[in-house]
Amino acid sequence: MKLKRKLVFVFCLFVFSLFIGCRSANQQSNTTNTAQPATSPSATPAPFVALPQDARVLQTRTFTSGKQKTYTIQTVEDDRELALRAQPSAREVMTMSAAAAGGDKFRGTARKAAKLSIANAQMETFSDLQVLINSLAPEAAMANHVPPITTAANSNRVAEEKRNVRVLVFLYAASKEDDNDFHLILGRAPGSAPAVYFTMELSGLPPTNSPAFAKLKAARTAFKDFFGNDLPGSRYDFYSPPIPVEIEGSLFFDINHVTGSRPGPASLRPKMPVVWEVHPITRIVFEPE
Repeated sequence: MKLKRKLVFVFCLFVFSLFIGCRSANQQSNTTNTAQPATSPSATPAPFVALPQDARVLQTRTFTSGKQKTYTIQTVEDDRELALRAQPSAREVMTMSAAAAGGDKFRGTARKAAKLSIANAQMETFSDLQVLINSLAPEAAMANHVPPITTAANSNRVAEEKRNVRVLVFLYAASKEDDNDFHLILGRAPGSAPAVYFTMELSGLPPTNSPAFAKLKAARTAFKDFFGNDLPGSRYDFYSPPIPVEIEGSLFFDINHVTGSRPGPASLRPKMPVVWEVHPITRIVFEPE
């Protein structure tokens, strides 16, 4: 009788051990399967690189800001330079002195009234560029606006453009255009997903008696003082790492680019969701605290 009880006890102990072992193995398997997606390399997308590896870099130099931060500046030949490639004498990189030779006075005509004015509106502050973009009127509505938005010199701001915004962004690339505007390509912080870029412009200056003259001149002076002898020329300068800036200015819809190619360097256009701009920039602060 005692032997029989002993055998039953051993058998029960064996069955219980098997049950515990299987349960432990199953829990370990479930834990491994649950954790795997979080540590998978494909779970985190690679950050978008502003300057493609095949870019034709014409000049590379380093620049140290007043706060002793060092940046690499690479001047590239972009696809907008196709016309210049047929003119060998015009292919040299525009130096700071050449860029300055164009002066500061606005030399354009398209929507001159809007580009050289400041919206009469309260300042709206945005902590993220994507949030600002989400607040803009749809491009289709602007393209078919009533009344129509034209490129005439007297084309002033429509209701949707009568907004002033402030946003913290990063300067990825810049150039100086024929109308003396500094064309800036700003984006979200490096490595942000998704990567998004947006055009903002320091307008060439209006006449000195313009109500906007003082603010536009102050913003332009801040830009020129920051870069000193390293101002961008007619080709795009790319900055590595991108330079943090806080920008204020009035909204502007670029009717010129509703159809055809987006503005800016070819490598960044696929990540530029709108042809809205901040134009003109009324204040720019580099490397804000």
